[in-house]
Amino acid sequence: MSSKSGPDPAGLSYEQLTRNRRRQILLAVAVGTFMAPLDSSVVNIALPSISTYFQASLAVVEWVILAYLLMISSLLLVFGRLGDLYGHKKIYILGFVIFTAGSLLCGLAPSIALLIVFRAIQAIGAGMLMAMGPAIVTDVSLPQERGKSLGIIAVSVSIALSAGPVLGGFLTDKFGWPSIFLINIPIGIAASIIAARVIPDFKGREVQPFDIKGAITVFLALLFILFPLSYAEKVGWKNPYILSFLTVGVILLGFFLYLEKRVKYPMVDLTLFKNRLFSMSNLSALLNYMAMFSVILIMPFYLQQLRSFPPSKAGLLLIPTPLTTMLVAPLSGVVSDRVDTRYISSLGMVITTLGLWLLSGLHINSSTSTIVFTLIIVGIGSGMFQTPNNSAVMGSVPANRRGIASGMLAVMRNLGMILGVAVSGAIFTGQRNYLSKFLAAQGLSGVELKIQAFSGAMRLTFLAAAGIAAAGVLTSLIRGPLNQNKPYA
Repeated sequence: MSSKSGPDPAGLSYEQLTRNRRRQILLAVAVGTFMAPLDSSVVNIALPSISTYFQASLAVVEWVILAYLLMISSLLLVFGRLGDLYGHKKIYILGFVIFTAGSLLCGLAPSIALLIVFRAIQAIGAGMLMAMGPAIVTDVSLPQERGKSLGIIAVSVSIALSAGPVLGGFLTDKFGWPSIFLINIPIGIAASIIAARVIPDFKGREVQPFDIKGAITVFLALLFILFPLSYAEKVGWKNPYILSFLTVGVILLGFFLYLEKRVKYPMVDLTLFKNRLFSMSNLSALLNYMAMFSVILIMPFYLQQLRSFPPSKAGLLLIPTPLTTMLVAPLSGVVSDRVDTRYISSLGMVITTLGLWLLSGLHINSSTSTIVFTLIIVGIGSGMFQTPNNSAVMGSVPANRRGIASGMLAVMRNLGMILGVAVSGAIFTGQRNYLSKFLAAQGLSGVELKIQAFSGAMRLTFLAAAGIAAAGVLTSLIRGPLNQNKPYA
């Protein structure tokens, strides 16, 4: 079904929406796509305060973050399908309501256990917002302006991720940790009202039953896969619990695919993956986020442990990447509306590969300007890749599959984040331990041993990340062009 035939309550098709109305819709979606990732990063800096307040160990307090990420990642596909069946607007506004209510509960939580439970509730709303955002933007954007619009949404995510620690630190310091949750309430209420007024509710959707079995199976499969990936770096890949959870997750994923092939109205339309543009673009997104999160994991350790920079300076030195991404993403979106998206996104992955290769050459005496320049290169590559790639995914599916396409993109992002941390963490830790033993056997000791072991481990980790990004260049190139003549393009 094409959204061209879908009127909103006022009888407007998406082509008849005024430019001012489109801007209002874009703003409403930008707020939601800002709030969801913001609350995944704003909490990190408040963890010590939360731990002290509840007298809870770090192992317990970590679940305040983990519960949020796991719940979002495991439900994104479910929310995408619900949006396709019952309307992207309805699921988006419901997401705001649940997110706002969950924020209130988190701010009033009387115990660490309930805070973790309330974070999971908050994550349900955040997942709805994340899954519906790109779908709504694609619904209301003209095909020739889709890249530009999705670029603005990408900017809101970049701002959220970079502003989270700064905002969280300020609020926690001035008003206490509950304020990082309570501040969401007035914003959530206002944004819900605005979204209800300006976002069209396109009619004419197919009436289909919801695949409950498929939804439960894919939720459990992703949960059993993502949880051990999140913990593997800490307890080791050979841990029997890690292996058991992964095995169960893979079996459940296989069972999910079996179910989806045999139901009339599946949770995920597997025929979408026969479209090379859709499947390769999603795979490219996964590889991009895997490579990028090696930077997010390793660079803070390089700056603080090897270079002995204070946290404040380390934080400032990490800003160039998200800041550059924020500036480049909308520009690459505008260009991708006029040039084949695969060339723009592939060039972005090439630049990302170059940036990661340059990062592998950093050492204890690298100048601050060299560090900043290299991180800017990585940010340019990320910004050039993300918006054209997202536009290609959203433009490769018909209107009644945009929710699931949007959810799939979000799953690739979250899975890439978790895999990136797990893989780069495993490479770094393993290589550092190996080099420590090897250099000690060569007679090296003390500070020099630590420096060389750290530098060698970081070099291999970033080279591996560069290899992952290089694979993303290939998957991005071979996906084929986006056919702008298709009715849903």
